[in-house]
Amino acid sequence: MRRLRRATALILSLGGALPMSARAADPDAGQAVFKTQCGICHSPSQGKNMVGPSLFGIIGRKSGSIEGFHYSAANKASDITWNADILDKYLTSPREVVPGTIMTYAGLKDDAKRADLIAWLETLH
Repeated sequence: MRRLRRATALILSLGGALPMSARAADPDAGQAVFKTQCGICHSPSQGKNMVGPSLFGIIGRKSGSIEGFHYSAANKASDITWNADILDKYLTSPREVVPGTIMTYAGLKDDAKRADLIAWLETLH
């Protein structure tokens, strides 16, 4: 019984040391990240493009596919269908995923904020 308690205590104490991938993403927190990191250039509303294209329905959408929006040649040619994994890589370092992109954003390096943001983007449909 004593070993079980020690093992349980050890497991519980390691909870804060779990990798970010084991942490549940929070869409509400992701909306706040969007407002501070993305909202100046992108809209979450369908059909509302700004400096950047609308991010409404981004999950499952082909890159460079919103009619009438001026994408870079690199983005149009990237042949990406946006999903959580690709967005995670792209939001970490856009120029590594799409060399030649005209998006000037340097990337969101915080794993937790990026996961929260992607969880929120997944709700936009």
